[in-house]
Amino acid sequence: MDQSGEMAAFVAAVERGGFSAAARAMKLTPSALSKLVGRLEARLGVRLLARTTRTLTLTPEGEAYYARARRIVADIREAELEVAGFRARPRGVLKINTGNAFGYHQLVPALPEFLARNPDLHVQLSFVDQRVDLIECGDDVGIRIGEVVDDRLVARRIADLHRTICASPAYLARRGTPKRPEDLQGHDCVTMHNMPHLGRWPFKSGLVEVSGSASVDSANAMLELGMAGLGVIRMADFALNDAIRDGRLVPILTDWHVRDPVPIWVVYPQTRNRVPKTAAFVEFMQSRFGHAPWRIA
Repeated sequence: MDQSGEMAAFVAAVERGGFSAAARAMKLTPSALSKLVGRLEARLGVRLLARTTRTLTLTPEGEAYYARARRIVADIREAELEVAGFRARPRGVLKINTGNAFGYHQLVPALPEFLARNPDLHVQLSFVDQRVDLIECGDDVGIRIGEVVDDRLVARRIADLHRTICASPAYLARRGTPKRPEDLQGHDCVTMHNMPHLGRWPFKSGLVEVSGSASVDSANAMLELGMAGLGVIRMADFALNDAIRDGRLVPILTDWHVRDPVPIWVVYPQTRNRVPKTAAFVEFMQSRFGHAPWRIA
């Protein structure tokens, strides 16, 4: 065995209280296991176990080594279980955290297909239009837009979104159509008060800070207010394009607006040993949305 095998033999001997029980657990002979521990002690140059005919006792050096070694051995076991789990059938509860707009307009319509492929899964959805701590909330996966800065999370890119500035035909008939970015200063623009950075709209001529008679904390509320004619909105195309196709919203300032692509991610905690259901969800999201099916052009 290699060094990890020596470490595993030592940990097993301590946990089982002796070489015989540890050897049975590792499917080795007691003498073979004893040699592994002896080889480990010789390599480290210290005595880890004080042996008698009936007991094993950790030396001070052994206590220090065991405290670290048991965590390492546990991590190795977990990694092996995770890899083996890729072949297991996804089952159990999959807790998904997503923003309202992507959740309602894209994820919810796709869920019947996902659950048909994974009949042993139960999906639990949480909708929130602000950044939350995925680990603290106890969710398995999340949908995130923009930069992912939490190094405790694994991020898998799904697609990119483009934002579009638009208003309803009724609003434009009543207030006129803005021709240049600075014209927005004389218009009602619906913003999100929980995301103030989205109230600064990018144009080729620079940023324009907009405001209006209403602000919201829900992307879906913004969309509804835009279609109701309350004001101009700027939103992700995955939520807007159905309304643009059927004429409820009209894109404006398209020659001026900077529509830099913004990445959409599936994220999940690095430490969660839930690989089968997480892997199934990530694979589905990339195959279903990887080509940005909502995009008009």
